[in-house]
Amino acid sequence: MTETLVKTTLDDTIYTITLARPEKRNAVSDRLLNALEKALMTTPEGARVIILAAEGKHFCSGLDLAEHQHRDPFGVVQHSRGWHRIFDRLQNGGLPVVTAMQGAVIGGGLEMATATHVRVAESSTVYQLPEGRHGIFVGGGASVRVSNIIGPDRMCEMMLTGRVMTADEGQRLGLSHYVVGDGESLDKARQLAERIAENAPMANWAMVSAISRIDNMASDDGLFVESLTAALTQTSPEVAERIGNFFKKKGQGPRT
Repeated sequence: MTETLVKTTLDDTIYTITLARPEKRNAVSDRLLNALEKALMTTPEGARVIILAAEGKHFCSGLDLAEHQHRDPFGVVQHSRGWHRIFDRLQNGGLPVVTAMQGAVIGGGLEMATATHVRVAESSTVYQLPEGRHGIFVGGGASVRVSNIIGPDRMCEMMLTGRVMTADEGQRLGLSHYVVGDGESLDKARQLAERIAENAPMANWAMVSAISRIDNMASDDGLFVESLTAALTQTSPEVAERIGNFFKKKGQGPRT
């Protein structure tokens, strides 16, 4: 019998991807990653927003150490780059991704979550980078994504000490954008996804595709790309219609 590690549903324009390995606290195995990549690659054409969620009490407890394999250095590089490829598809796939988190968001689970654009944490959520305690180093993008959010100094401290951060601590550092009560993260994620889906698709694409890339550019290059991205979005027929409707509601015409 084939094990279902990731479940998907489409509700109007909201595509939900759910990690479905609750008995293992949704620990990341190669099979789970492959299932996640397949779910992302087969995103329905009509989807405007993705929700990433997880079954059970925990979002993702990180690398499944029970399936850890000894690899030579080149094998480790290839394995790490596979994680990078899949999480890059989350971040730069062109659709906004809203994540609903609860319980453990640890190691690879935190790397996965920080590849998404809007993060909702329940009060039970805890964050940790325990790689130092296991004698290893992050390999799923934390040195870029987590470091960009909380700063390299804080990330280094988290790895050195293995400290566990609460939902409120993570919120203050930017690991989540919203904190809600236990059992409420998915409803909040759906509420946010529905609001995001109302935006112009090209505007959503521009925001999730350009901002992180501009952050990696020199200032002058980033400003130039900003201008090009603005030109693409602001001249679309849908924008003209939206602005026209805005002024109709206001009872006035657009300025000329």
